[in-house]
This record gives sequence, structure tokens and C-alpha cells, in this order.
Amino acid sequence: MKRLLYVSLVVGVVLANIAQAQSSTAAEHHADRERLIGAWHLAKIDSPGPDGKSTDTAQPVGMLIYTADGHMSVQLMYPQSAAGLSNQYVLNGYEASFGSFTVDEARHTVTHHILGSNTGKSLVGRDLPRVFEFTKEGSLIIRSANPAEHWSVTWEHY
Repeated sequence: MKRLLYVSLVVGVVLANIAQAQSSTAAEHHADRERLIGAWHLAKIDSPGPDGKSTDTAQPVGMLIYTADGHMSVQLMYPQSAAGLSNQYVLNGYEASFGSFTVDEARHTVTHHILGSNTGKSLVGRDLPRVFEFTKEGSLIIRSANPAEHWSVTWEHY
């Protein structure tokens, strides 16, 4: 009888440790989503050229916002010297989009579901997956999950 009680106690302790480890891992991932919430200001954009080396891209000012209820908004304004810059994200030196977001904590990705953009049809209705990481200092680095896009953006919390 004592042996059965001992085995039951050991099994209970092992199961409790497993449950605690799983809860801790889930809390860490949940903490990543929580860390995204708030307003971020643009610190730096890295956009390497075709040779893989960083280019001297004119640095814009910008803000990225994630809300607790799952909405996002991003705005970037390039300096006057880049006022003519236009691509799928930027129109005449200005980038703005908004919508909702979801987080895949296991893959460290945040997907922006674009409802509106100043570039119109090129982004509206698209899902834009982004890989994210937090630095030791608390900055947020976001990269495109699209292997054809080689940029990264560093954000700092306000």
C-alpha cells in the first residue's frame, strides 16, 4: 500500500511539473503578443541592395501601433529628398496602412491583414506576414516573411 501511495505521489509530481512547464511556455508566447501591444516609433530601416550590402536609404519617421483588441496601423513619412519614392508600400514618400493583426507565437510571426492603404489596390485585402523579434534592449525588429523582400525595420517603444 505504501508503495502504491509513493508511486501515486511521484506520478502526481511529474504531471504537475509537466503542466507547469507547458503553462510557462504558453505564457512566454502570450507575453510576446502582449509585448507587441502599444505605440512604437521607427528607429531604423535596413534595405540592402542587390549585392546584399546596406544602402543609404533616406530614413523616414514613423509610428506603428498594435492594439490589445487586434488592430494595427503603420505610418512612415520619408524626408523631402525621398518625396518621389513609390513602390507597393510607399506612395510619393509616404506609407500608411491599417487593419487587423494575428500572431503566430510558435513561428514568431505577426500577420497584418490590410483593410486600407494609401497605395490602394497593391495592399488592400492582402495578408502580410512579418517575422518579429525583440532585442535585449526591448526594441522590436520586423522583417518580411517573403524571401524576395530583404528589408528589416527596427522599432522602439514610446
